[in-house]
Amino acid sequence: MEDNNVRIDKWLWAARFFKTRSMATDAIDRGRVRIDGEPIKPARNVKVNDKLVIDNGSDRWEVIVAAISDKRGPAPVARTLYFETDESIAKRENDKTARRLFPEPSMDIKGRPTKRDRRAITRIGEE
Repeated sequence: MEDNNVRIDKWLWAARFFKTRSMATDAIDRGRVRIDGEPIKPARNVKVNDKLVIDNGSDRWEVIVAAISDKRGPAPVARTLYFETDESIAKRENDKTARRLFPEPSMDIKGRPTKRDRRAITRIGEE
């Protein structure tokens, strides 16, 4: 499990933050993964006690690397690779309840608006 030369994209995949390595690499390239607040490249090696901020689009984690692995295993093993900060846990819980209580209005819209929907939108805009 311990290997000092593990790329960050491989570690993110092994820790199950992303489904594939290419998704992890893409997130790193877009600046959604940071080590100690600084943007990184996918080939950067990860070290124990690095503080990562990971944003996969739906959730945002602040974690501290506890162990290094380049092999993707079961979820319980993957959770041992990092510790999530208390602030991150609280923020994710708040975000989860906010999404449940105040859903996005666009989530109810499926596809293009119908002729009736368009007329209703136009009526609202005229008022």
